[in-house]
Amino acid sequence: MWLRRAFYSWLLPAAVVLPLWLLIGWGVFNAGGWAFAWVLFVAIPSVFLGQLALGLLVRARGTVRAERAVSWWDVLGFGVWHALTVSLGFFSASWWLPAMILTVLVGLGLFWLQLWQLWRETRGATVAYLRTAEGLAYLPPQDEDRVRDRARQQTEVIVLSEGGGPQTGYPHPGNGR
Repeated sequence: MWLRRAFYSWLLPAAVVLPLWLLIGWGVFNAGGWAFAWVLFVAIPSVFLGQLALGLLVRARGTVRAERAVSWWDVLGFGVWHALTVSLGFFSASWWLPAMILTVLVGLGLFWLQLWQLWRETRGATVAYLRTAEGLAYLPPQDEDRVRDRARQQTEVIVLSEGGGPQTGYPHPGNGR
């Protein structure tokens, strides 16, 4: 749980730290003038905006806010994406282009993963929170079939007729009762 909470706390600072690392890394590893201009005007803004958007998508999920921890899918996705982003700061012309393409593909995959998790968590579900001594507690939505069965059990009526023993059934509007 501590790792998932650490990633939760890291998401928004990463929007500043990762672009800053790209700037410092490319300066230290002598990427060159045009490459440095590319970092300033393309890489830094795209990493900043991408990380900010992904971090906000994660925080939009009710379970993440309630637990203050990301899912294991988030840990895997952000871990890979951040490792690839950090590797781009160690500029080397021989492997930089494949690493950049892989970083962009992982970033797009992470975006779709976040949308999928958000959709799965919010489709037709109401999120309920309770205040507890530790903060907020998350109540997952109940299974609709179980709720429907419980409602049927509660609306069952026992009818006593004069001609026999108890009969179970549901009231019918045409039977005069």
